Amino acid sequence: MLIPILIFLALGLAFGLALGWTARRFKVESDPVVDQIDALLPQTQCAQCGFPGCRPYAEAIAADQADINQCPPGGEAGIRALAELLGREPKPLNPENGEEQPKRVAVIDESVCIGCTLCIQACPVDAIVGAAKLMHTVIADECTGCDLCLPPCPVDCIAMVEPEPDFTEWRRPSPAGTAT
Repeated sequence: MLIPILIFLALGLAFGLALGWTARRFKVESDPVVDQIDALLPQTQCAQCGFPGCRPYAEAIAADQADINQCPPGGEAGIRALAELLGREPKPLNPENGEEQPKRVAVIDESVCIGCTLCIQACPVDAIVGAAKLMHTVIADECTGCDLCLPPCPVDCIAMVEPEPDFTEWRRPSPAGTAT
């Protein structure tokens, strides 16, 4: 009984050492500039910039393969932040990629939904939940408002609406001329 335990202990130790050495030897370090650019992007994964997500767009900006003005959800503030980070001049948003809009979330009319799951498959952030042939709903806190769920819906039961205001962080406006 002691010999099998020692054999498994030796094998576990050997595999553990081999995995540890492999992890250190083949460690992949990411580009810190790409990480900084990606942190400034809105993470909507909407593909309006022409890339499948924010990380590929950040990699393209860092490699000078894409311009800083292709992200409509980031808007002018995002372009200014990217320009400041990269030491470039801010540019207006490229109209070919869309226009800046207020934050919106998807809402599904559950009485019309047929449960086809096409919207679930299209959602890049898994904000839509449901099952085949059953109604679906949107987790509003997870929805980025990318509009990618609208085109595949065969019954047009999805609408993009501005979210309800969050009154937990609301503050009464100060009277004009006073500091807060």
